[in-house]
Amino acid sequence: MQKILRKRNPLTDDDEDTSTESLLPISEDDKNIKRRRQDADAANYQLYHVYVPAVLTIVSLWTRLYKISWANYVVWDEAHFGKFASFYLKREFYFDVHPPMGKMLLGFAGLMSFYNGSFSFESGKEFPTEMNYTGMRVFCALFGAFMVPLAYFTGIQLNFTKPACVLLACMVMFDIATLEISRFILLDSMLLFFTAFATYSLVVFRNYQISSPFSREWYIWLFISGLSLGMVTSVKWVGLFAIALVGLNTIEDLWEMFGDLKMHPITYLKHWYWRIVFLIVVPVTFYAFNFYLHFWILNHSGSGDGQMSSLFQANLIGNKLNDNPPNIAYGSMVSIRSSTRGGALLHSHKETFPEGSMQQQVTGYHHADSNNKWIVKRAWNLPEDDEKTPVFIKNGDAVRLVHEQTKKNLHSHKFPGPMTKKENEVSCHGNETNGDETDLWVIEVVDDVTAWRKPTTIKSLTTRFLIRNQKSNCLLRYTGEVLPDWGFKQNEVVCQRRNPDTRDVANMWNIENHWNDKLPHGSSSQYGRRFWKDFADLNVAMWNSNNALTPDPDKEPDGLTSHPWQWPFVSLGLRICGWEDTHVKFFLLGHPILWIGSSISLILFAVFYVVYIIRWQRKCTDWSNLAEWNNFVFAGKIGFMGWFLHYIPFFIMGRVTYLHHYFPALYFALINFAFMIDHIGLKFQPWIHRGFIYTLGGVIFIVYMYFADFAFGIKGPAKAYAGRRWNKDWNIYNN
Repeated sequence: MQKILRKRNPLTDDDEDTSTESLLPISEDDKNIKRRRQDADAANYQLYHVYVPAVLTIVSLWTRLYKISWANYVVWDEAHFGKFASFYLKREFYFDVHPPMGKMLLGFAGLMSFYNGSFSFESGKEFPTEMNYTGMRVFCALFGAFMVPLAYFTGIQLNFTKPACVLLACMVMFDIATLEISRFILLDSMLLFFTAFATYSLVVFRNYQISSPFSREWYIWLFISGLSLGMVTSVKWVGLFAIALVGLNTIEDLWEMFGDLKMHPITYLKHWYWRIVFLIVVPVTFYAFNFYLHFWILNHSGSGDGQMSSLFQANLIGNKLNDNPPNIAYGSMVSIRSSTRGGALLHSHKETFPEGSMQQQVTGYHHADSNNKWIVKRAWNLPEDDEKTPVFIKNGDAVRLVHEQTKKNLHSHKFPGPMTKKENEVSCHGNETNGDETDLWVIEVVDDVTAWRKPTTIKSLTTRFLIRNQKSNCLLRYTGEVLPDWGFKQNEVVCQRRNPDTRDVANMWNIENHWNDKLPHGSSSQYGRRFWKDFADLNVAMWNSNNALTPDPDKEPDGLTSHPWQWPFVSLGLRICGWEDTHVKFFLLGHPILWIGSSISLILFAVFYVVYIIRWQRKCTDWSNLAEWNNFVFAGKIGFMGWFLHYIPFFIMGRVTYLHHYFPALYFALINFAFMIDHIGLKFQPWIHRGFIYTLGGVIFIVYMYFADFAFGIKGPAKAYAGRRWNKDWNIYNN
């Protein structure tokens, strides 16, 4: 008998095949069986990797696009993000607490929809008939729709059974709240899509890390993983939680490899090197590049100028700062900005402090205002300026700063600051004839960004200087602390008396606006752009503004704000528009089965994990091999840890919170829900497993149909939907 050597299959054969089976001749029947198996595998692959996701995507598109233009008015936060899109089309600089990528995409959506940026996007206002708002909404809805196939393929990569993968996709597709939020001109659909994309990239890379490290696919997916982290963080800073998830997984991988004595040290260092390049350098570069585009597009003066440095503003088209007379003289009227990143303008108004000196308030304010203007005058008992010959202010001069609107002098005394009690309060007091030595301030030059040497005079925009009170020797300081309502949520300004630090940038100031008819105007040619400083300034300003978004007790009863503990079990919903009977209305509400079920599944995973650990310590055999246990742990980490990292921080944050802040955490909870259903179902007969998944899917769809009108829009009396008020706290209608 002729012996035919069979080629070894590395996926199915053991490392060494010593049996005689491999030496037996292959009959025609065997070949036919093998061919039929290959055909079946190809058909199976085509079914689950092409047809099923295609059908899911088509259905998802229908859920996101159905009746999307019915509400022909500005809904909820479209008033903010639609306006930001307009700024990109008009190229006017604005300020917002979120990174720019998502809003640039909205601007691109407006461009593709032939929108010219002229609409004001006032809340509740009808769109003009010539404006294609539908195109902008469709653009956002596509991100929400493509989350569904991403979730499906994530399930496949996590080794879910195919029915469980379909179940996960249906969970993402039929959640009422995330469906609804993706149908408007908002950032949330992009945030959710890029969160899902970052998760999928992590899971794919992990599989290549196990099977073929340093292969071409390994490099590609490590790069894509880093790029996806840059994308999600460039939409909202919530993306930092996705970075934390990937980072923790990376640290765990590197720690395990550190204990692998078989791994060569050079190989271990390569793992470190490429992770630093792709998971740190790539996302940081992508994040910064978005700000580069942001600055390049928004090159005209706009509403957000006041959040940026004076030099940045001087380079914007239409801004008049570059017309400032270069040198400051006595009699000049100026606005003075703190040189710290995100610093505000020195400001005063007629309102007084409610405690302390009870004199006129002095604060920091970021926006252009007539109350930011100060007149630089000589010290008491010195002769008036010659009207024809201006006298420039020099380093070391003692001056008075007179508030132009109220004619009172900038003043300091030993009353404690309103927020920073260890420092002196700063106020406005007296007038042209009534004052004392505490009204005198010594100007001390620190440096000038356009000169190598410290100048002797004060130049607008470029010279940084200290303002020292001549009587108490304290330094005027911008703390950035947010004042209560009596201070109109503006920022605190104090006089630092305890060890005043001349090197602390919070004590440094510069002249922003300068008006003096006796002096010649300046030119923009003397000022340059510094990207990294502008990048840092804007991010610090975003951080400070985020921290200033604190809960307001006066607004909480209106049903807009909520608390994190109210989210997982659908304790409340949210009206996102006017509630008149004639309005098309939308009620933001989570799918009760999905939200409650996913929350319970998180508890179940924790219980199962602890039980498995205890049984392992008792030598019980629950897993056929280590790979099965690793898959269980990894899938649980993605679902449970992803939820934990995206949810728990909101308990720590001091900022105001809303229902939609839970949506990224919900995505991970749904992954965990489908995973636990699949894991528990596999302990039973296959028909029971599949039957339970199909039944649950059917229930999810029925409940979705029952509540779908809240996402697609309802018209008429809201009380007609009283039957859908399963919780008394769901303010679907007024009692």
